[in-house]
Amino acid sequence: MGMLRKLVASGVAAKVVQELQKPQNQAKIKKFIRDYQAKNKGGRGGGTTGRGY
Repeated sequence: MGMLRKLVASGVAAKVVQELQKPQNQAKIKKFIRDYQAKNKGGRGGGTTGRGY
């Protein structure tokens, strides 16, 4: 059973690598990262607020 799990996991990993190599998917990933960083950068206010300090 463990061997089957490893086989499936390696197949999934190979498919993910193939998809990541496509230019349109690379552009989507870069856009997602930019948007995520922009959202997190603007949303921080007090820094230590709410952490029990």
